[in-house]
Amino acid sequence: MIVAERLTKDFRVAERRPGLLGSLSTLLTREYRTVRAVDGISFHLRAGSKTAYIGANGAGKSTTIKMLTGIMTPSSGRCLVNGVEPYRQRRDNARSIGVVFGQRSQLWWDLSVPDSFQILRRIYDVPDAVYERNLALYRELLDIDALGTTPVRQLSLGQRMRAEIAASLLHDPKVVFWDEPTIGLDMVLKEAVRALVNRANAELGTTVLLTSHDLSDISAICDDALVVDGGRVVHEGTLHELLRRADRRSVVFDHRGGPGVADTVLRIETGLPGATAGLTGEGRIRVDYPADAFTSRYVLGFLLDHFELADCYAPEPDLETVLRQTYRGGARAARDGGAG
Repeated sequence: MIVAERLTKDFRVAERRPGLLGSLSTLLTREYRTVRAVDGISFHLRAGSKTAYIGANGAGKSTTIKMLTGIMTPSSGRCLVNGVEPYRQRRDNARSIGVVFGQRSQLWWDLSVPDSFQILRRIYDVPDAVYERNLALYRELLDIDALGTTPVRQLSLGQRMRAEIAASLLHDPKVVFWDEPTIGLDMVLKEAVRALVNRANAELGTTVLLTSHDLSDISAICDDALVVDGGRVVHEGTLHELLRRADRRSVVFDHRGGPGVADTVLRIETGLPGATAGLTGEGRIRVDYPADAFTSRYVLGFLLDHFELADCYAPEPDLETVLRQTYRGGARAARDGGAG
């Protein structure tokens, strides 16, 4: 469905010299340097997948999405969306995709949301049954009628984002590209947006590519993850596989009777070298241990042998921590590659 093959994007950036004389000299002669925003990335996203496109600021996420949507042309390499090269067949590509950019609007600034929807309906030639079905869904989940006839330019950021999200799905696109779609939304509306896109994926097979700094969006929507750092892919696989890359894992347990907290912590840290233990806010004991030293089975066996456990579970690794670890690993690999 979405394919990138050695996709690269370079930008020419003018060099500015310091000081007044330097500024004046740039008026006569300019020097440029090349900045590589996307560095030969390749990936394949299957039809019907829900993929989080993750990376720090400046990692090349938005540039990649602009190439996939046909806004930008690659410097080299190529990409396909639903079998179409988006920057060569912009019109065909636009009819099969839906897009949300957090800071850009696809709505008409001086028109109301209903009027914008009517125009989009004609542009995409949306059948009456599909249009009415989707409007009913937006009323149910997004309370879209509450926006009334207010011009888009007078809407708050959260109100506009509700309309943008609805507009991106109005024509039942085969693929949606969402870049920071929940900016300005409260928790209730964020949950509604997640339910909306998950429903489109389940019922229509809509392929989703999401970029977001809200990790709860990623966890609630996506099954797969594509992580980029410095314009390069450093992880491609399921979200579960990404979480399994955590260098430390945890077990949380509650026990009745037996030694006190201080003695329990001492026994754990002595018996599991490299592990740390402490009390959680709920009064349970949390054990963090190095994943390369112990398996979860071994840790659970140790706890069962030494304590009377009333409750025990192993929480998923924290996504933010795993991403920081992944970025560090990608940076080390880039340095090592450059040194070689």
